[in-house]
Amino acid sequence: MSVARLTTYNFRNLSSVAIDLHPKLNFFVGDNGSGKSSLLEAIFFLGHGKSFRTSKVEHLACYETDNFVVSIKDVNDLQLGLSKNLQTGVTLIKINGERHARLSELAKNIAVQIVTPESFKLFFGGPKERRRFVELGMFHVKHDSSKQWREFNRVLKQRNACLRQNLNKETLNYWTSLFCQLSEEVAEVRAHYINSLISELPYWLEILLPSIADKVTVQYLQGWPQKKPLIDALQDSHERELAFGYSIYGAHKFDVKFLIAKQALESQLSRGQQKLFLLALTFAQAKLIARVKRVKPILLIDDIGAELDANSRESLSRALSILDCQVVITAIEEGVLQPFINDTCVNDIESSNKTKYHMFHVKHGGILPVNNSVKIE
Repeated sequence: MSVARLTTYNFRNLSSVAIDLHPKLNFFVGDNGSGKSSLLEAIFFLGHGKSFRTSKVEHLACYETDNFVVSIKDVNDLQLGLSKNLQTGVTLIKINGERHARLSELAKNIAVQIVTPESFKLFFGGPKERRRFVELGMFHVKHDSSKQWREFNRVLKQRNACLRQNLNKETLNYWTSLFCQLSEEVAEVRAHYINSLISELPYWLEILLPSIADKVTVQYLQGWPQKKPLIDALQDSHERELAFGYSIYGAHKFDVKFLIAKQALESQLSRGQQKLFLLALTFAQAKLIARVKRVKPILLIDDIGAELDANSRESLSRALSILDCQVVITAIEEGVLQPFINDTCVNDIESSNKTKYHMFHVKHGGILPVNNSVKIE
């Protein structure tokens, strides 16, 4: 999918917005607090049904308003819309004017990937952040994984309830048997996906971080000791589980570690190199999504100038030209965008409006197009 038109109403600090996006490159320039990240958040919210900045949906409405709307139209006139009334709690989801009950219906039509200054949590935020990244990709690549994961979580809750209430052994054994079976099924599907991600990653590292491309290893931890059946691990930890009241091992405890020479990647790389690695990982996941979906992912990059020097931005511009998807980039200063708008970055781009990119200035929540988008000769 490529977003042709984005419309928002009462969303964050944005004025009522209705803008036309380029099918490939879009740049939004403005000071901190001007509304650049809010624009990315609007697109992300439509693709995920949640924000990447807050877990409190009431924070997404403009000050002293109790509702907001986000909608997009793609290049094929597919219309996706989501509105939220904070007073009633009603969420209205529409696809081409027809109401739908589940946010996942929107996500079937739009795949949104994002890299922000907060994305460094992938390294420092613990396993929860890495699980979220993997689950995002699996939702789009492994179509049955969401249903499988919901069933696993249902069984996990039942088993944890048994542990907390110290129910009879027969009941616990029943849920433990189901729990082990589903854990192993989930772990197998997840391992297949992560192996695909690992296979795709070196291509992007060669472009963005060639000096370490052959030194990076990715380690998948399934959630229980690798050389021990899960049922044995649970039996060995039975007393601890009863004391804690939850399942110590299982598919919900998986993790992914990124290493260089057996050392944590973040301890070996500078902040700028870490950002390039995050981008390479995101690009690898975007390619996996594009291969199995009828729509290409939309890539959002917030504050492109942060952490990246001129050489890094040149490498990133080359990677983006190869990635071949719609990209929305924010920056504080227009000067940092030069590598992305010169001829070497976009000389292969063709589009219906015959421009190589769209640029916008963002100020006090208002978004104005800049009339210097380069024309294709």
